[in-house]
Amino acid sequence: MRLGLALGHWGRGPTPGHLDLAREAERIGYHSVWTGESWGSDAFTPLVWIAAHTSRIHLGTAVAQMAARTPVATAMHALTLDHLSGGRMMLGLGLSQPPVVEGWYGRPFPASPLAAAREYVEIVRQVLRREGPVELDGRYHHHPHPGEDGTVRAEPLKSITHPLRADLPLLLGAEGPKNIAQTTRIADGWLPLYWSPLRTDVHKEVLTGLAKGFTVAPMARAQVCDDISEGLLPVKAMLGSYLGGTGHTTGAFHADLMARMGYESEARHIQALFAQGRRREAVLAVPDAFADEISLVGPRERIAERLELWRSGPVTDLLLTSPDLQTLRVMAELVL
Repeated sequence: MRLGLALGHWGRGPTPGHLDLAREAERIGYHSVWTGESWGSDAFTPLVWIAAHTSRIHLGTAVAQMAARTPVATAMHALTLDHLSGGRMMLGLGLSQPPVVEGWYGRPFPASPLAAAREYVEIVRQVLRREGPVELDGRYHHHPHPGEDGTVRAEPLKSITHPLRADLPLLLGAEGPKNIAQTTRIADGWLPLYWSPLRTDVHKEVLTGLAKGFTVAPMARAQVCDDISEGLLPVKAMLGSYLGGTGHTTGAFHADLMARMGYESEARHIQALFAQGRRREAVLAVPDAFADEISLVGPRERIAERLELWRSGPVTDLLLTSPDLQTLRVMAELVL
C-alpha cells in the first residue's frame, strides 16, 4: 500500500505549510501529493508550485471538477504539467454535485451523469493518445462544434503539443454504485470520498474482478494524538460540511453515500440541521463512530492496529490529510 499526501483546496487563502508537507512527504518516501478544488482555489496551480520544488513525488488532482473546464482544457492542463514535471502527473476528475455545478459554475448538472463522465473521459483520452483529431458527437460534448450558431465550418483538431505520455493515469471520484462500476471500466483508478475498511461489502459487487494495476485511493484523515475525540473533530467538521453544506435536497450525493454505509437517519438529520442554519449542531451530530472508521486518529499504537484493516482490502494507495509533519513521518514508519 502506497502513501499519498492529500492537501485539498485552500480556505481563506494559501495554506501555510503545504509546500513543507509536500517536500517532506517526498523525502520520506510518499508516492504522491494531491490537491483539490471546490469553489475557490483551483487544483492545478498549486501542483505546478509543488512540482517546481520537488523532483520525484507524483502529482495528482483529487479532484479537478469536470464542470470547471471543457475536457480539452483539462487535457491541456494535464499534458502541460506532465511535461513540466517529467511525467509525474495523475489526473483525478469528478462531476461534483448539483449545488456546486449549478450554484458556482452556473451550469446545469447533467441529467445523465454517467454519459457526461464517459464522454469527458473519452475526449481527454483522445487528446492524450493523439492518434488523430478529437472527434465526438455525444450527448453533452461535440467535437467539432456542429451547431448552426457556429461562425465557421470547423474541422476537428489534434493537439499541437505531443503529450509526454499517452497513458497518463486518469482516476475518477465516484460515489454511486453505477458510477463506481463505470469507473472500473473507463478509468485507471477510483478516488473514494469516504472509505471504511469495516464496510467494504458496500462496494463488493462493483469492485470484483478489477483490472490489474487498477488504483483504489481513498482519502483519510490521519492524526497522531492522545485525545481521540478531539482528533476526530476535524473529521466531523469535514463530514458536516460535505453532508449539509453542499446541498440538502435531491442530488446530495455525499449524504446518500453515508446513508448506504449504514447511517441514513444520522445523514438526514445532519442535512436538516444545515438547512436550518444550525451548522455547529450539524457538525456535532456527526457520529463519532462513523468519523472514526473512515480515519486513522489516536495514539501510534492504535493507528498501527487499525492500519491492518486498511491493508486487508482493495486499497492500493492511502491518501492522507495529515495536519502535521509528525503524523506524516509516523505514517511513513508504519506503512512504508
